Amino acid sequence: MKRRKILAVNATALVVAAAFSASSPVIAADTSVQFYGHLDLSIDDQTKGIQAGGAGQNPAPVGKAGWQADVSSNLSYFGFRGDHDIGGGYKMVFQVETQVDVSATPGPSPQNQASPGNADDKVLAALGSRNSFLGIAGGFGAFKLGKTDAPYKLSTARMDPFSATVGDYNSIMGNTGGDNRAEFDTRLSHAIWYESNKMGAFSWSALFAPGQNRSSDNTYNASGEPDCTGGGGTGAGFACNDGGFGNAFSAAAVYQAGPLYGIVAYELHKDVNRVSDDAVNVAIGDEAATKVGVQYTVTPNTILNVIFERMTRKNPNPDFNERQRNGSWLALTQKITGQDDLNVGWAHAAKTPGQPGGGAAGQVIANPGSVDNASNMYTVGYKHHFDRQSNWYAVYARQANKAGGHYDLGASGHGITTDCKDAVGFCFTGETLQAVSVGWMYSF
Repeated sequence: MKRRKILAVNATALVVAAAFSASSPVIAADTSVQFYGHLDLSIDDQTKGIQAGGAGQNPAPVGKAGWQADVSSNLSYFGFRGDHDIGGGYKMVFQVETQVDVSATPGPSPQNQASPGNADDKVLAALGSRNSFLGIAGGFGAFKLGKTDAPYKLSTARMDPFSATVGDYNSIMGNTGGDNRAEFDTRLSHAIWYESNKMGAFSWSALFAPGQNRSSDNTYNASGEPDCTGGGGTGAGFACNDGGFGNAFSAAAVYQAGPLYGIVAYELHKDVNRVSDDAVNVAIGDEAATKVGVQYTVTPNTILNVIFERMTRKNPNPDFNERQRNGSWLALTQKITGQDDLNVGWAHAAKTPGQPGGGAAGQVIANPGSVDNASNMYTVGYKHHFDRQSNWYAVYARQANKAGGHYDLGASGHGITTDCKDAVGFCFTGETLQAVSVGWMYSF
């Protein structure tokens, strides 16, 4: 995030106390609190590109599948964080952060009302819905409890100049099946993690999130959670059958020196339930992802980003496995002036061993097995910086799916996503989605 405006603790206490008609507490001199926020809104126009017939097996789509305009809040949020000196060179560190639905009404956020498999019962605009924790920091690094973007996700976040726009790289990167969620670009709740200090040019972080699931196949919500771990299923209760997993592990190592920033990262989800993919065979299997990435500042005005990713699923029958594949990301940022950037990006999803099939109505491929489900996303954007805290941007993205592919646009970041489904929830594969977006951001 950009530069933050730090408010004096005593002044903050007075404002909060006045707001709640309470007496002002005494604040210790060894405690600091910082309020911060980020607002990002855009005007979009996007099309699913669905056409009747598809590859010869699709019925006509129901509802509107062409261009549709919208106003999106994207990743707008605010929070407070700080630290408290506990002596001996150690500090308690804390943060509470929440999403802000600036242009939408806060509430449960199904990504597609016609698609229960993508339902989401979390209230993303509730207090503490984003990265929030309490921890201890010192010369050893930091040890924290709470919820956070996983090390795997954070390691390459800076390599996506289209983050939270219609061209976000998570439409493919970290996205195993092409849905409106990127399983390996995740925020993990009920987590324990460690962040090292920098050791020369190196640093690393590691996280463990216990499954907290009383079900042997992870079809229940994790204990204390309102939604399925992994985001799949039909929501609360016993229906976490499309991505629900148990224990999770995530780790990343970073090297940063001069113009070079490099990472290697790994994440493992244990016993992932994919009944929606494979109800005939064993639907439980571990899923993992590994990636390496490099950001290189070629000149002060030219930045190159490259990522290679391998995602795997231990599925006993490869004909049903559309979760295992390679992926890649290539992006270039060229500064045109001191205030203007031109960004271009290309994400590629390679073919998987198979696909689940079973959808004669609304799917190009009705039977399980091998199919060309690769995809390419092309995106270009322009950004003008008013200063370090504010800018406006324009982005065009094109997701070109092969015959069996159904990757979306705007997954895992943009406020309104564009998916493969028509109004009644049938997924049309092989389509080409497009979106244009103009927006502006302000950080404080």
